[in-house]
Amino acid sequence: MKHKIFPTQGDFTSLSFSGGRISFSWPTIPFIVPRRLRWKVRSRLRNRLSPASSLAVLQTSFSPTLTLRSLRAHRWSYYDGQYLLLAIVGVFALCVIESPGPLVKTVIATALLTSLTIPVTRQFFLPFLPIASWLVLFYACRFVPSDFRPPIWVRVLPALENIFYGANLSNILSAHQHVFLDVLAWLPYGVMHFGAPFVCSIIIFVVAPPGTLPVFARSFGYMNLAGVVIQLLLPCSPPWYENKYGLAPANYSMSGSPAGLARLDQLFGVDIYTSSFTASPVVFGAFPSLHAGCATIEALFMSHVFPSLRPVFIAYTLWIWWATMYLSHHYAVDLVGGSLLAGLVFYVVKGRFLPRLQAEKDLRWDYDYVEVGDVSTGHDYGLADFESGLGPHHHHHGHRSSLTGDEWTVGSSSSISSGSLSPVDESQSLWEGETLASHSDNDVFDGGRR
Repeated sequence: MKHKIFPTQGDFTSLSFSGGRISFSWPTIPFIVPRRLRWKVRSRLRNRLSPASSLAVLQTSFSPTLTLRSLRAHRWSYYDGQYLLLAIVGVFALCVIESPGPLVKTVIATALLTSLTIPVTRQFFLPFLPIASWLVLFYACRFVPSDFRPPIWVRVLPALENIFYGANLSNILSAHQHVFLDVLAWLPYGVMHFGAPFVCSIIIFVVAPPGTLPVFARSFGYMNLAGVVIQLLLPCSPPWYENKYGLAPANYSMSGSPAGLARLDQLFGVDIYTSSFTASPVVFGAFPSLHAGCATIEALFMSHVFPSLRPVFIAYTLWIWWATMYLSHHYAVDLVGGSLLAGLVFYVVKGRFLPRLQAEKDLRWDYDYVEVGDVSTGHDYGLADFESGLGPHHHHHGHRSSLTGDEWTVGSSSSISSGSLSPVDESQSLWEGETLASHSDNDVFDGGRR
């Protein structure tokens, strides 16, 4: 008779010994958590679920067939031109980048394209495309030959600073330095700036209406992408250059500078900002300030979600403004330019794509439907069913209708279609779909018709 040396999974509940049979059970979560507490938590979660709660469900399918089916049903519009733009940026960056080599670049590009064909990954990578394009273009700027770059403007920003404000505000604010002020400026500029997009994304995903996070991701990406293009076409020297070289002509062989952040490296005994800013891909990218742009667009979206906290978000933006000038990284005119760019992007998407908050809706799972764009009077809203497939948006006035969502153009947190402007242009492609295809490719019912 053969004896088992190691128990199998079926033996975990009862182990046999020569002397008899001893019952044994492993503790489980239901066993550890009291039954009454489990019942209360389960009851509250079920009460939150609405008939249309599938709009808040993430994709779990690995089948590319859903993507291909959605592409066949997709009705293309001029909004889809964004993918041509991103493709041009991607091809340009891959051609210019010298390191890593062709093999690594091919692997990365193939992995990205593959992620867009699998539903479970495309819901994240589709709205991430503008951000990825911005990051790749920013990195590629270091490899653009100087012969193809425009001349560097050294005197423009100091002149505009004096014209608009009568003085160089950056030099005034950085004239009086102290360790406390260094740390106070470092926190928003060197730490919170990099963590804020992730924190905002998590909060927006949980609290805001479904479809808000993809709109935020795309807005954030396109705003930064536009900023890098402007910096590449209109290179301007920052305040640290004026403090170091005066108004002498600049060239692309010059290295960057950490400016005031070098004091933080010395304070903490590290070499983080000195090495990273010295090797910056865009040394002369003072205008517009993307630190100000990121803070502004984050503040605008968070103010949309939490209107009562708007003063807090404004204070954070002003904190970033002060920090950039105190650390000699930007002029005041750069900050105005970055914030204006962010404001332009936000109010464009707010009027056409951003889901509106609804009363007594605290979490994304509370929403039965969403309405996007600014409030219009005199028309009924077309409200979308969030399990709809990818397709055109139809007009249905006077009642709540099940519409087909188009998620190629913009993402939602769960491949949803969204309510739209009133009335809706049938050719309009919404920004709120997060995936390339819908969460469900089943037929949609509308008023009893299939």
